[in-house]
Amino acid sequence: MLRRRKPEKKPEAVTPAPASVSVPAAATRPARWSCVDTCCWFVGWICFSWWVLLFLYHAAPASLTQQVTEAISGPMPDPPGALLRKEGVTARHPVVFVPGIVTGGLELWEGRPCAEGLFRKRLWGGTFGEVYKRPSCWLEHMSLDNETGLDPPGIRIRAVSGLVAADYFAAGYFVWAVLIANLAHIGYEEKTMYMASYDWRLSFQNTEVRDQTLSRIKSNIELMVATNGGKKAVVIPHSMGVLYFLHFMKWVEAPAPMGGGGGSDWCARHIKAVMNIGGPLLGVPKAIAGLFSAEAKDVAVAREKAPGVLDSDFFGLQTLPHIMRLSRTWDSTMSMIPKGGDTIWGGLDWSPEEGYDCSDNKKSENVPHASEEFRVGVDDIHISNANYGRIISFGKDVAEPPSSNIKRIDFRDAVKGNNFAHSNNSCHDVWTEYHEMGREGIQAVADYKSYTTSDVLDLLHFVAPKMMKRGGAHFSYGIADDLDDPKYKHYKYWSNPLETKLPNAPDMEIYALYGVGIPTERAYVYKLAQPAECYIPFQIDITADGCRFYVC
Repeated sequence: MLRRRKPEKKPEAVTPAPASVSVPAAATRPARWSCVDTCCWFVGWICFSWWVLLFLYHAAPASLTQQVTEAISGPMPDPPGALLRKEGVTARHPVVFVPGIVTGGLELWEGRPCAEGLFRKRLWGGTFGEVYKRPSCWLEHMSLDNETGLDPPGIRIRAVSGLVAADYFAAGYFVWAVLIANLAHIGYEEKTMYMASYDWRLSFQNTEVRDQTLSRIKSNIELMVATNGGKKAVVIPHSMGVLYFLHFMKWVEAPAPMGGGGGSDWCARHIKAVMNIGGPLLGVPKAIAGLFSAEAKDVAVAREKAPGVLDSDFFGLQTLPHIMRLSRTWDSTMSMIPKGGDTIWGGLDWSPEEGYDCSDNKKSENVPHASEEFRVGVDDIHISNANYGRIISFGKDVAEPPSSNIKRIDFRDAVKGNNFAHSNNSCHDVWTEYHEMGREGIQAVADYKSYTTSDVLDLLHFVAPKMMKRGGAHFSYGIADDLDDPKYKHYKYWSNPLETKLPNAPDMEIYALYGVGIPTERAYVYKLAQPAECYIPFQIDITADGCRFYVC
């Protein structure tokens, strides 16, 4: 008998346990970022942040800033123009704006191959984008000819025209925009407002020689007066524009060809008032520091803290020598050198500021003016040794003591020594007249110790003879003995109020508006800079900081 067998169960497959594998401990830790990874992450983070900010900038309403301000501090008050309109004030006299140095826009009309694509684009003002994109090209185009003070061959930079020429200096930095907007509230418009823009790099007379700017200002004022019922113009110059318009008022009265041929009564017939804002009528000490070492107080602090960035060949920039080379071609800067010499600005042991304690912004009491006690020293008075008449002093130990205790060696006949520029071809791109002075000439400048305003003119002739030769043909810095002397009919005297007469306009009003109680650079303590390649040999010594030394 056959019996059916049960099928046998197949044994289950047994998966063998994996053999234990030893893993190095280092593989279990996250890998460290390399320097390249960190750099890429940082660049990506910057790009992402930039795009987010750019998106928010375009997405946010234009009034967002005002809305936030109003939410914090309440509703914004009406601007002055709106308040005047409510009071019934309306436009009457045409208004002329005269901008100062550096505030007017400049645009390119002809340039070198490196400036391709920049025709009629702003090289000065606006975003200053070309400074970052092509700095060497920008410097080349913004410089003037070192011999003539006019355009270099193949380059034409011209002033922007219209109210937009100087309404904003850069994005968010207004110059005339607020005043223009307030005047618009009471009825002014472009036909009753005129921006007298000019190439502020040029000497005043050269703006007429090259661009006929003075003639254009004359014609525009005459047109505005004629089309506004004969109402005379109100002129508002600012900063160096005050000197420029002073020059214009003498030019327009003078006969051709040197002048505009308007006649001695032109100002009386066309100008109601001149409202000068912050005009450097007698010059400013800051102009000396700018021409001597390309510095002012803020630049001096940066130069001391980061000397490699501004002085030496840091990434090939040589920033400060480039700035000096550029600015020394701008003849207009010499219009603001202090005028009147020691009579106005003081001598080695006195100055008009004697008795003024600028630490408290008040006049120190019980300090005899120009007294020997004040000069020699009164220990309990903060400014007992502040000799502001010494516009330049080499060392704190020279800035304080009486002049009788200072041994000075005259620099005027000093031998300048060997020219180290010819032995160093790398300095060609940042050439300044300092490169024609040997170490002997540099030391001679320092050995003179203290410089008054009169000395400074000789100093600038010594260290920058080509620049001062151009400046001497266009500007004067003295005090007239006799204003009837025929020599004062020359245009170089027209921007110096100490050497020229006011216009023949007895009914014309002149206003002078200045800030009060604001610390202002008055004199400087210098030192010799550390020798370096293509360097500027002198720099402001910020260790002498404090109002007793150079700010008041």
